[in-house]
Amino acid sequence: MSDRVGVIGLGVMGSAMAGNLLRAGHRVKGFDIAPEKIAAMVAKGGVESASAGEVAADSDVVVFSLPTTSSLSAVVTEVAANAHSGLLCLETGTFPLDAKTAARSSLAAKGVELMDTPLSGTGLQAADATLVVFASGSPEGFERARPVLDAIGRSTHYLGDFGNGSRMKYVANLLVAVHNLATAEAHALGIAAGLDPALVQEVMTDGVGSSKIFEIRGPMMVNDDYPTAARLDIILKDARIIKDFAESVGAPTPLLDAAIPVYMESSNAGLGDLDAAALCRYLEELGGLVR
Repeated sequence: MSDRVGVIGLGVMGSAMAGNLLRAGHRVKGFDIAPEKIAAMVAKGGVESASAGEVAADSDVVVFSLPTTSSLSAVVTEVAANAHSGLLCLETGTFPLDAKTAARSSLAAKGVELMDTPLSGTGLQAADATLVVFASGSPEGFERARPVLDAIGRSTHYLGDFGNGSRMKYVANLLVAVHNLATAEAHALGIAAGLDPALVQEVMTDGVGSSKIFEIRGPMMVNDDYPTAARLDIILKDARIIKDFAESVGAPTPLLDAAIPVYMESSNAGLGDLDAAALCRYLEELGGLVR
């Protein structure tokens, strides 16, 4: 087990993972382009870094928690330039497979292994270390990564060859996107019918129509309050990636196809920076519903 862990990207997910790694006893060195996010990590006991390259140079395992393929590419370039023998990197985001494969090749050229380890869960699950990890890559890399993965999640599934983690994440996030819209529709219907949203949440949670997403995001819809656990625009980004992948393998996705335009309309209505549960607010506005 290595105690020297780096985290590059200290947003909602990355900062929560850094905190849990610190609580597990790791020395955590972190970097983000936003200085205030580095300061927040340092306040929890982390070690400040001036660059992604500096994190790589002084860590045994580095976790990537990045928002875009362009940021992934930039970080990989820096990490590769500061690589050292035995460095292992864990890519936790939801990106197209070709972006992850390119990152893996760039790092491999410098003797660095990249594992594909996307995460299932929102910022709420990241905060209390109840994420589920979909890990893929070499068995040796997985064994080295395991202490880090165990610190950030409640369970880890090893899925074999590099890329299988992302493939499984596409399946998971298809369900998330569809269930989130279904939850919003159910609450909008309850509101239109004159039912108390809190009562709808209580009764439906006890029935066969419930889901993890209903249980996680339904309470936000009840309160019409959407603190960001996973931004609506992030779910939309993921849904488009999943749609492209599904087309490439010939899988029909009629529910996802129906959901994507609703996410797009909600984002265009100014809800993109709220939690994805804000689909309920959009449907309420669309239907002219009054609670």
